[in-house]
Amino acid sequence: MKTPSVSQEIEFLLWMLDEAYSVKTWHGPNLKGSLRGLGAAAAAWRPGPKRHSIWEIAVHAAYWKYVVRRRLLGEKRGSFALTGSNWFTRPAELTEKAWREDRALLDYEHTRLKEAVANLEASLLSFIPATSKLSNVALICGIANHDVYHAGQIQLLKRLRKG
Repeated sequence: MKTPSVSQEIEFLLWMLDEAYSVKTWHGPNLKGSLRGLGAAAAAWRPGPKRHSIWEIAVHAAYWKYVVRRRLLGEKRGSFALTGSNWFTRPAELTEKAWREDRALLDYEHTRLKEAVANLEASLLSFIPATSKLSNVALICGIANHDVYHAGQIQLLKRLRKG
């Protein structure tokens, strides 16, 4: 079966998403790279009261990938794997298994977002979904920037933890 042709604009956006998330970059670790080698204890560490942990940032990033995908596809709210929105309290028992599962959720949401972008018609890039104030292309670029922003934040948190 022949796969449909993807426009250059869509190919570029897919590359951007991957560079921000998982492909080696010139600017330092991307989001997935910033999580590499972290155990549950390091991921759950907080720099202070009412401050987010790396673990919470990772799940927050998964949630926003879900939100952008949902907006691109015109889907209703309520299908995210976890109850709530934006910031999620992680399990009371911070195990390596739970940390692996949340990293897998992040991978899963990244893959689903890329599928939505790959199937988007290039003519719809300038379209503004009813559930958004931004065009589809702005949403896609924004979520890539969101990954890079949080990768930098995670790198800083790792350094702060080491003292």
